[in-house]
Formats: sequence, structure tokens, C-alpha cells
Amino acid sequence: MATVVELPLEVYQGAVEPDWCPGCGDFGVLRALELASQKLGLRTKDIFLVSGIGCSSNLPGFFHAYGVHSLHGRAVAVASGAKLANHELHVVITGGDGDGYGIGLNHFIHAMRRNLDLTYIVMNNQIYGLTTGQASPTTRVGHKTKSTPRGNVELPINPVALALVSGATYIARGFSGENKHLADLIGGGIAHHGFSLVDVFSPCVTYNKINTHQFFRQHCYKLQDDPGYQTSDYDSALKKSFEWDDKKIPIGVFYKGEQLTYEDSEPALKKGPLVRQPLPVEKGLFDELVEEFY
Repeated sequence: MATVVELPLEVYQGAVEPDWCPGCGDFGVLRALELASQKLGLRTKDIFLVSGIGCSSNLPGFFHAYGVHSLHGRAVAVASGAKLANHELHVVITGGDGDGYGIGLNHFIHAMRRNLDLTYIVMNNQIYGLTTGQASPTTRVGHKTKSTPRGNVELPINPVALALVSGATYIARGFSGENKHLADLIGGGIAHHGFSLVDVFSPCVTYNKINTHQFFRQHCYKLQDDPGYQTSDYDSALKKSFEWDDKKIPIGVFYKGEQLTYEDSEPALKKGPLVRQPLPVEKGLFDELVEEFY
């Protein structure tokens, strides 16, 4: 087993200070990602962060690593391309429920069924924060928002259940107010070989006055506290994914399984990352192609 050398936490902190609203749950997610990277001994040059659009999608700018702030709903697509170009990178996607479960839902599902070796951290605040308070794909029924003044009538997406039936092989849910626990969940997702979803309750203190820090502290319980729960049991994980009532909401690792990843089955990657393989065309022709499309 390789020796893990933990780097100072400051190594992962970006030059730009986060500008989220004071009290935003995303601060806790950023710190959890820093802690997870430190615990795994990851070098910043081996981390690639990809985001879409939204408050939470600003995260790559606050973390010292390679990063791309891409298009709304297209973070998974960009991350997939990056992973296939260099599958030795730890590719982590960060975004919100609107970006991931709304605009980008199609890419989310297809990446899971392919079991690409990606880690997707979704900061789920159950509201559209950047556009000032509309209902999102995870807003609960009856919630009054700017776009649903009489109460939301649409059933919310269940990210954990969706990930299970779509083929993700590491599925967890955390709460940004449980920082060390969340760091363990994120670290487990990055270390896992396959598609990892870490859905995070990350309260929006400005536009969601229902699903608050206090709400989740009162309702969340850790799956690890149940000695009989087995993360390898698919049926139990699916049953737990629908557990949400006025008293308890489970957080922790719901499911962890082993399955061949897309990268493992791709012959073109057997010789190593594409970025290190020799170009199969003459340099002159390559330069002409680049010039044509520049």
C-alpha cells in the first residue's frame, strides 16, 4: 500500500476568497473537499475541478487546483472529456441541484450508466440561489418560492434513488454542517474506482427558509450508526433512499459496489492517458487542422 503524505491544508486553498453569502452551506463543502484531499494526500496538480453555473459552481475558483467553470448543465460532459483525455487525474465535479439535477440531468444519468471514474459533489440547497429563489428540481411539494407562490406542485427528484437505478457505484449523502463526516464521504468518493455521487444538503440561508441548518441538524441521522446496515446491499440502499419524513433523514454512504469502469473497457486507454500517447498524424497536418478550427 502506498504511503499517504498529508500536505498542509493551505496547499488546497485558492488565492481568491469565497464570496458566498455569510452562512451559506457551500463554505462547509469547500472545507470538506480540502480536508478530503489532504487526508488522501492528493497533489494539486493531480486534481481537476469542473463546475457548471450557479452559486456552488464558483467553487473551483476557491480551490487551488486545475479547474474549469463551464456551461450551465454541462459540467459532467466537460468532466467526462477531461477524464478520457487523462484518466490518471482525479476529476471532481462541483455544482448545485439546479445545474446537476435540472439542466444537466441527461449528462448525469449517462455518466452513471457508463460508470465513468468521476466524483460528483452536488450542493443541494433545494432552491435556485443564483437566480434569487425559484423552485429547483429538489424543492419539496408545497414549498412557496418566487416561481411557486401558491406552493410547489411538482414531485422532487430523488438523487440517491436515481443514482442507484442509473448505475452509480458509490452513492452518499452528507450535510455541510457535519464537516468531518462530509469530508470522509467526499474522500471515499474520490478514492472509489467508478462513478461517485455525493449529494450534500448545503442550506441556502438567503432564499430557503425551510431547509435550514437547524432543520437538517434536527432531522439527519448517520447510516453508520445502524450496525446492521450494509452498503453493499442494493435493495436496502434503495429502500433507505426513500426515507424522508418529519423525524429522520439518513446521511452517509448508501451504496458502494464494484463494477468495470468505462475507462477500464476502452482499448484506446490501455497504453496510458491519451495526453501522453504519440499523435497519430504528422505535425504539419495537425497544425493545419488547429489553424482551420481556431
